[in-house]
Order: sequence, then C-alpha cells, then structure tokens
Amino acid sequence: MREALVLSVNPEGLALQEASAYRLACVSDQAVAWHLRRNCSVTPRQLGGIYAGLCLVSLGIAIGFWWLGAKLVLGFAGLELLAVGAAFLAYARHAADGETVSLQGGRLVVEREYAGRREKVEFGCAHVRIAPLTSEQNLIEVMAHGQRLDIGRHVRPEWRPVLAGEMRRALDAAGSQPLR
Repeated sequence: MREALVLSVNPEGLALQEASAYRLACVSDQAVAWHLRRNCSVTPRQLGGIYAGLCLVSLGIAIGFWWLGAKLVLGFAGLELLAVGAAFLAYARHAADGETVSLQGGRLVVEREYAGRREKVEFGCAHVRIAPLTSEQNLIEVMAHGQRLDIGRHVRPEWRPVLAGEMRRALDAAGSQPLR
C-alpha cells in the first residue's frame, strides 16, 4: 500500500508530512476512531424553529378563515399541525443516531446511540474478528468471545468494505506496533 504525503504550512515554512493510512478514521497519538453518524441537514433545534414558524403561518391563515365564517378550517389546520409535529418529532428523535468505533489501549470500543438510548460494547483486540462482507448491502460484523455486533448502519453501502478493511488494518497494527 502506498501512503501519500501531505504538504503543510507551519511558521518555519513548508513541510512534508506522512499522511495517515486511514481514509475514514480520526487518528490521534493514542487511538484510532471512526465516527459513523447520520447525514442530517437540520438539527432538532432548527427543526423546532421551523415547526414554530409553520404553526404561526398555518394558524394565522386558519384564524383568518374562521373569522370569515369557515369554522372547520381551524380544526383541519390543527389536525395538520399535529400530524406534521408527530413526523418532526420522529425525525428529531433519530437525528443524533450514530456509532463511534474506537481502538485504544488494546480494546475495540463500540458506542451506539439510537433514539436517545446509548449502548457501549468493548472487545479485546486480540480476539476481535471483522467478518468479510458478502455484499455491499450487508453491515459490518464484529465478533469476539461469542458476542456479535453489526455496525455501519449509517455508512453508505459502497464505503462499508473500505471501512471494514481499515478496521482490520488498525486491529492488526494494534497487535504488533503502536498506532500512528
């Protein structure tokens, strides 16, 4: 495998640095970590603001029609806002879903968050096996000591083999030498 060189500018001038062998990981002196998150265009707080604005406009129009004598419009506007509010709530509950996989101190730690619930599973690096993917559509299977965990739910299917390969290389490196 060929590693690329990175050109960086520092106070002393230009310098060439060796790039990380990992494309998807965050690498520090002590650990390698993969942060696998949903790609959300709107945060839950922004969504609340959008919903408040939608309520103001919709209720303003409905009250105008109520004032003109169309009494049922206000009821239907209320039902509409309840349905949209339920959909926005379901979106907001899962906006922060994701997984963090980190390799540090001889341990592979997988932290998952789903609808506000957190789960943390730790594996000893010496016993971890990353199963080969049979297709891009499959999730990455991590196994050790009878425990099995599927990860990569928030990763595009075509990137899952790349992620699995990086994790295997990091596990191999953790067993033989310090992480870089």
